[in-house]
Amino acid sequence: MTPLNRRQFLGTAALGAVALFQSRVRAADGAAAGRTLKLGLIGCGWYGMVDVKAAFKAGGVDVVALCDIDSDHLAKSAVEVEQLQGSKPKTCTLYADLLAMPEVEAVIIGTPPHWHALQLIAAVQAGKDVYCEKPLFYDIREGRAMVDAVAKSGRIVQVGFQRRQSPAYQQVRQFIDDGHLGRVVQVEAQINFTAGLLSPVPTPPPASLDWELWSGPGPKIPYSPQVGHKSWRLEKTSGQGHLYDWGIHLIDATRFMLGLGAPRAVTATGGIYQLPGRITTPDTLQATFEFERCPVTWRHRLWGAAEYAPETNNGIFLYGEKGTVFVTDTRWVFIPAARGPERKITEVKADLGPLHMASFLESVRTRQPASCSVAEAHLSTTTVKLAMMAYESGARLAWDAKAEQVVGNAEAAKLLQRDYRAPYRHPFVG
Repeated sequence: MTPLNRRQFLGTAALGAVALFQSRVRAADGAAAGRTLKLGLIGCGWYGMVDVKAAFKAGGVDVVALCDIDSDHLAKSAVEVEQLQGSKPKTCTLYADLLAMPEVEAVIIGTPPHWHALQLIAAVQAGKDVYCEKPLFYDIREGRAMVDAVAKSGRIVQVGFQRRQSPAYQQVRQFIDDGHLGRVVQVEAQINFTAGLLSPVPTPPPASLDWELWSGPGPKIPYSPQVGHKSWRLEKTSGQGHLYDWGIHLIDATRFMLGLGAPRAVTATGGIYQLPGRITTPDTLQATFEFERCPVTWRHRLWGAAEYAPETNNGIFLYGEKGTVFVTDTRWVFIPAARGPERKITEVKADLGPLHMASFLESVRTRQPASCSVAEAHLSTTTVKLAMMAYESGARLAWDAKAEQVVGNAEAAKLLQRDYRAPYRHPFVG
């Protein structure tokens, strides 16, 4: 077989991405004409409704029930869903009530990650398939309990790492597998941006919000706009920061492209240098993940993100023996190591949210494995959690992936499981 040159490969890859996208769109269109799946949504805030709209775009669904502990979110989302589908969903405050509805076949979990473990485990035990947003869990022991519960239940679970549907990341994966980059020596990933912050001053929560229920198994800290809806991502007790919330997408994409498992060791340094008193997680962070194949470095900065080269603010550099690849959601660039050949730029666009949701819905209908399983999501979430543990403990953490245990650091190992607030009970049983 004659090997493709770079120009032939890139042209073929681009055509393949278009064909893949078109086939998935056709599949989604066909699904709309087939059996309609009845969905429930737990967590009707910003991204929960983004996922619902992705499901409508994928086609073949009715959203029959909504659950939220903010009555305003619940009422507004019910109106919007009714406008989108022409029928009014049931509403409830407690997710157990939604899971008890026999008409609900599958649920979307759009709550903050400190709630994911209890809700996902309850859902699969109730016989529901699940689309769960990332990060998968708050602590690593929750993740193990989730993986085990899903395996025991036999339910379909997809986790919201939408970039696995990106033709750009898929093409780079193939490009590397075909040997065009040679041995990958090092990877660097980053998402720098200027964070939009709200007031951190404690205030009474909105009358519509049950802050006791929102806090759930995590500590009940004083409410402020900066730790409430949406802004919880930079709060240590819920979202755990920028790497954990946004960087996890690129760490998962790196694992996907290179076929990586868990890191052997992790170090992390940084701090709150520009935004003290406003957030509780690092505004500046560098983490190095020592994978067996190569080291992967993460960097972020949440301030002053007017870059010299803003097109690289969000993306991944892969440094290989034959050149360098930079890849982001809709674009990838190959810069050959040899002098002479010009860099090759490939633009590929796709609507990743609907594609990822369509993949989940197809798995529910066919009972085939999800394209991003709970086990894969467990590995990616474990990777970034280890970085936050390394940052908090100030130590290089060696990781035994088989035993899922920190090696030689008993204090850091305590961070593998957070104590739940009464009356909630942690789902992990060691």
